[in-house]
Amino acid sequence: MQQLAQRATSLTPSLTLAIDAKAKKLKADGVDVCGFGAGEPDFDTPQHIKDAAIKALTEGFTKYTPSSGIPELRAAIAEKLKADNGLDYKPSQIIVNCGAKHSCYNVILATCQAGDEVIIPAPYWLSYPEMVKMADATPVIVPTSEETGFKITPDQFREAMTPATKLIILNSPGNPTGSVYTREELQALADVALEEDILMLSDEIYEKITYDNTEFVSLASLNREIYNLAITVNGFSKAYAMTGWRLGYVAAPEPIAAAIDSMQSHSTSNPTSFAQKGALAGLKGDQSFIGDMVKAFSERRAYMHDKLSSIPGITCVKPMGAFYMLPNISSFGLKSPAFCEKLLDQQKVAAVPGIAFGSDAHIRLSYACSMENIQKGLDRLATFCASLK
Repeated sequence: MQQLAQRATSLTPSLTLAIDAKAKKLKADGVDVCGFGAGEPDFDTPQHIKDAAIKALTEGFTKYTPSSGIPELRAAIAEKLKADNGLDYKPSQIIVNCGAKHSCYNVILATCQAGDEVIIPAPYWLSYPEMVKMADATPVIVPTSEETGFKITPDQFREAMTPATKLIILNSPGNPTGSVYTREELQALADVALEEDILMLSDEIYEKITYDNTEFVSLASLNREIYNLAITVNGFSKAYAMTGWRLGYVAAPEPIAAAIDSMQSHSTSNPTSFAQKGALAGLKGDQSFIGDMVKAFSERRAYMHDKLSSIPGITCVKPMGAFYMLPNISSFGLKSPAFCEKLLDQQKVAAVPGIAFGSDAHIRLSYACSMENIQKGLDRLATFCASLK
């Protein structure tokens, strides 16, 4: 029997997708499950975006496009980055990918190889370490604490660096923590990166989803020096409720952008043609949908944080962005997978074990779901926690 490559056998399957699949199967079997696993908005894609894709289909825009994306979409992304983030990228520096996950993977594959180390603050989005391993590089996990709002400090960054450090990954607003780095915090980290010319991947997919007037700052906008080391990743999945459309993008220094374009031409080729027309309509059209969605998320966030904070044995940092909460369940004496398994079996509540994100003391709850689901699910969680005391 032919053996698999080591990179394939060393990967950890996605626990978020596994939990979501199990919850959906129970629901399909008629079980009343409260699901908190999904990492996608529970809003439909805005109609004008769907209409643009439908129009593209009816007009026969179904053939290959340039591997880097259609020129008008790359130009629109450049305009967006300038208007929203103060970033000067030429369209040639922008590569459209098959989702921001694909963008992150392409960046890591284009810049890292065997012998390189990549610093990843924990809790982290669960795919980062696996992507690093697929590039034959080594993930270096740096645990953060609730006291710092789950944000890596400059001292931690400096202590984790070695001569092999090639890249650090920052995700702000973050999944699963909801943490948002301030301008001063980003500048302090950038100063450390500049000391040794360490590349910085800035995953900004939750950029539009922040609360309490929290300022979002794009890393590459800090100054010209960090612009030359920063690689910006963003996309359409979260802000425009387009998760299934699979469209993200990278904005990077010219050599990195060109390398990603070349790699993509040999792997996926172009992102889906008619989906790109939808994304273009999203950037060019009415943006009020985003504010309406964030308002709903904000109301759910407030309710969820208040309810979680009232449950004896649970502590929870209030997130400033994204749509996740990361309650600490360590007081109950259970590892996070066992906690989530019992919670699903006994109360039919689906949560994601924190171990998937690098912290076994926590579970992740998404509030990208209805308020009814949140209220019912958290009542069940409170009942479950009381049974453990």
